[in-house]
Amino acid sequence: MTLVLESPTIHTLAQIAIGGVWVFHGLYSKVLNGIPRHRQIVERVLGKNVGHSATIAIGILEVLLGIWVFSGWQRVGCAVVQMLAIVGMNTLEIILAADLLISAVGMAFLNLGFLTLVWLWAMSVPKY
Repeated sequence: MTLVLESPTIHTLAQIAIGGVWVFHGLYSKVLNGIPRHRQIVERVLGKNVGHSATIAIGILEVLLGIWVFSGWQRVGCAVVQMLAIVGMNTLEIILAADLLISAVGMAFLNLGFLTLVWLWAMSVPKY
């Protein structure tokens, strides 16, 4: 069976898109506080006293995850880490900070689509 991501171009574009999401939300949304709602959610989940520092730490980890995606190293392991991070973050956000979310249902569906792309990327072997 031929997968769409077997195309080297599509595979690379998927890799850039996935890594870009992590770098954007890690650097812009969290480290640079470009989307303050991210810090507010972290404060709600972990507490106001560590919220700022924790948001920056989470942002740095997200940037590193994006760099991991860009490297293409151990794609399946990278996909597992992404899945655990997203499921964990989404679960905590929905349980402890649902009122700060734009749409809990929308976020869940968006991240389901994102994780589908992640797993398609991780499991595909581009034919060069």
